[in-house]
Amino acid sequence: MSSLPLAVRDSTTMLRRNLLHARRYPSLTLNLLLTPVMLLLLFVYIFGDTMAAGLGDGPADRSDYIAYIVPGLLLMTVGSTVVGTAVSVSNDMTEGITARFRTMAIHRGSVIVGHVIGSVLQSVLSVVLVGAVAVAIGFRSTGATPLEWLAALALLVLFATALTWIAVGMGLVSPNAEAASNNALPLILLPLLSSAFVPVDSMPGWFQPVAAYQPFTPAIETLRGLLLGSEIGHNGWLTVIWCLGLAVLGYLWSTARFNSDPK
Repeated sequence: MSSLPLAVRDSTTMLRRNLLHARRYPSLTLNLLLTPVMLLLLFVYIFGDTMAAGLGDGPADRSDYIAYIVPGLLLMTVGSTVVGTAVSVSNDMTEGITARFRTMAIHRGSVIVGHVIGSVLQSVLSVVLVGAVAVAIGFRSTGATPLEWLAALALLVLFATALTWIAVGMGLVSPNAEAASNNALPLILLPLLSSAFVPVDSMPGWFQPVAAYQPFTPAIETLRGLLLGSEIGHNGWLTVIWCLGLAVLGYLWSTARFNSDPK
């Protein structure tokens, strides 16, 4: 069998294994999924009226803040979900499962490709679940066309792919699952330092450039533009650059580490 069909076959097998593992042990995914859901409910129902007052000059309206916060929470959901990928990869490395795979007649790269594809699928499912909660509490897209919805989905998939490759690298360099979870923690914390909850121009002046040009803020503003009709500006191409750069960096890091690791 030639290399490409072999890689596809073995990657599909690894994907099925990872999805079955996630189904049998859903606690990690659920715990990570609860973080954006709880933040959504907290900021809407506890801080919503106060936060809405800072969005414009008009009267405070909680529904305006729901619309503002949901795009950021959807991308935070992606960051939370891929933390589980780092933990899963680390478990495979430390428990000897990866070493067993290396002794088998399978395509070498399929082991981590299965993790990546499985994580992206889980991220999309998690986003759908958080989005359903958001709709239930009042989120509504304002005039987004089918093409804009498709572009929003493509953005989420691209962003999830980029973060997943970084998470795989973090899992490969971590000595255990706890270290992998700690190493991947910035993927949850970075959205808190972005425009997810408050506009960048309301932050301290010295911090605004950091918040404006880190990976999450351009992606959040692009998603807001697609779903809510706000101005996207330069955020669209910044998002693509960040995603492609992180994906390439994560791929090179992960494959180099995987191929050189003696375990």
